[in-house]
Amino acid sequence: MFTGIIEEIGTVESIQKGREGAALTICADKVLEGSRIGDSIAVSGVCLTVTHMAQQQFQADVMAETLRRSNLGGLHSGDRVNLERAMAADGRFGGHIVAGHIDGTGQIRSMRREGNAVWVEIQAEPGILRYIVQKGSVAIDGISLTVAALAEDHFAVSVIPHTGSETTLLEKKPGQVVNLENDMVGKYVERLLGIGEGSGKDSGQSGLTREKLLQYGF
Repeated sequence: MFTGIIEEIGTVESIQKGREGAALTICADKVLEGSRIGDSIAVSGVCLTVTHMAQQQFQADVMAETLRRSNLGGLHSGDRVNLERAMAADGRFGGHIVAGHIDGTGQIRSMRREGNAVWVEIQAEPGILRYIVQKGSVAIDGISLTVAALAEDHFAVSVIPHTGSETTLLEKKPGQVVNLENDMVGKYVERLLGIGEGSGKDSGQSGLTREKLLQYGF
């Protein structure tokens, strides 16, 4: 589990693509402290397992499904990525619950400055937007951000100077692709209610309904 508070920006050393996956090597510093082979590190919001470590770099395997769902397949040597180690049990919870399991990607629609902040609009598919709630949380390239505005085909966040300087988001340009992970609370609620994709309706599960809640005094 992660918090969406980026610890450092790493640099892609190489990405070696095979027929059904890739091996990603990233130069880093802080996230290597205390890390071991088998540990999890979120790379631009994608939870990856460390398979090899060397001085100031680590390697992780990326399976085909991850390449399809994220922007990692488009990385090149020299690209900068957001990095975060899995949350320590005694750490502060500064962001929100981030699993590192990308729901899909979005495209930067626009950026505009307002005072000391920058508004970033992200265009996304309906399957992503259905879980977006104004003033709720969303992870963009692994960054925990608050949804500041919501429209039919896009949403917007307002990025403060500290977040802008500590992450890669404001380095991107309109048209570029970003990884998106919805707040998992909404997905669990949908599952329990027995609606939407993966609800289990086809398998005979009845789900939680308004009638059931009323029946039991809620």
